[in-house]
Amino acid sequence: MTTIINQLKPAPNGDVMIYKPYCPKDRYKILPYALALYSQGSLEGQRRIEGSDGIPFVATWYVSKLPSELTRCRLQFDGNADLSYEITILNAEFINYLIDVIAIFNEVQSVDFSQGFYRKLLRLEESAS
Repeated sequence: MTTIINQLKPAPNGDVMIYKPYCPKDRYKILPYALALYSQGSLEGQRRIEGSDGIPFVATWYVSKLPSELTRCRLQFDGNADLSYEITILNAEFINYLIDVIAIFNEVQSVDFSQGFYRKLLRLEESAS
């Protein structure tokens, strides 16, 4: 189930209004598309690796309407169960990572999460604090 980011239809305005307080103003334009992507519950992409083709991944998550609820997101790389990772974060924070996905796609035409998301997923952020 490949998600084509440039075919996303923006989420309804009512949904967008709920998340606006959690989103930086400079990202408001992408927010309706990030919410539409979120509502699909999954994303296929490719983790970019310098000097290589990258590693395909499938991300899946539970969909909930409220920004303050938790989302559990699971990433599986290269179709390998041993390369599966899970993270539980606030919906509002996850939506911001999906905004990053769309921004990355708009810039390099590749579906991938941001470095910040991977640091959080691999819990590298915790050891740095």
